[in-house]
Amino acid sequence: MYGSVGALRDISIDIDDGEFLALVGPSGCGKSTLLRIIAGLEPMTSGTVSIGGDVVNDLPPKSRDVAMVFQNYALYPHMTVAENMAFALKLRGLPRDQIEKKVRTTSQLLDLEGMLKRYPAQLSGGERQRVAMGRAIVRDPSVFLFDEPLSNLDAKLRVQLRTEIKELHQRLRTTTVYVTHDQVEAMTMADRIVVMRNGDIEQMGAPIDLYDDPRNLFVAGFIGSPAMNIIPGEIADGVFVAGGGFRIADLRPETPRDRNPVVCCVRPHKIALGETGAPASVVVVEPLGGETQVIVRLGETSVVCLLRDRTSLRPGDAVRLMIDANDLYFFDRASGQRIDCN
Repeated sequence: MYGSVGALRDISIDIDDGEFLALVGPSGCGKSTLLRIIAGLEPMTSGTVSIGGDVVNDLPPKSRDVAMVFQNYALYPHMTVAENMAFALKLRGLPRDQIEKKVRTTSQLLDLEGMLKRYPAQLSGGERQRVAMGRAIVRDPSVFLFDEPLSNLDAKLRVQLRTEIKELHQRLRTTTVYVTHDQVEAMTMADRIVVMRNGDIEQMGAPIDLYDDPRNLFVAGFIGSPAMNIIPGEIADGVFVAGGGFRIADLRPETPRDRNPVVCCVRPHKIALGETGAPASVVVVEPLGGETQVIVRLGETSVVCLLRDRTSLRPGDAVRLMIDANDLYFFDRASGQRIDCN
């Protein structure tokens, strides 16, 4: 609770030993609060946190056997890389030779061997984040907790480090809870994803399961890049009808024959441009190298198409959208819940 505001409501998650679990959602959804509750950094008004089968509600953070990696690195500027990594071990009272061995082994794991005598100010952002990870690894915790660790890095470095974190997890197999607002990070790194909104869990499951089978409109729009196209309309006599002359017949048998109003969703790469289909006009063409993203206007709705080839299309060109009915998802417009689930 923050005053009279409840940050989390009815959250229940079982995390398997060695699992990589990602918590995703927009800002303010409660994912960082949940992580801090696991770490013991935030109090909770009800519920239970268990680590390794032991209830840890009343234990302070240092006694929970977890290690946390923050967004802002949180390194001691007056200490070298080796001293930063060894600090928690010194507080435990470990012998010097054990500390040196752990720091040396971890530095090899993270490619930090040549930087042990440097200070944080002498490191790049990616190197500082590696040191922060190393400081967590040397403790050999039961659980790693990552709180948006890549947010301060540039795009290329984020891709590099997320690969390194995934490889590291595959080697260590330590249970990991990873908070991010970037669903691409979650999709590429996690064994399971928990999608959160307003303190609740909207859906959780394997990345591909969430991508292929979103249970509501929020998850459908949140998982996947580019995001799902959302086209409002209605289903009448087994035909989906939207503005701009967009009609799709031969809907799947599980789709209601009549429903109004509804939202139709389709992945951008499932839309083809051809000589038949709904008429639309090109608004923006975005070359991506091996792919081209084309944004078109369908009635009053903008639709994103992801083409596998390059194109000579220009803004203002007339096109037609071809979509297979089996690639459509339908949601109730009022509740946002899926209406064509098996």
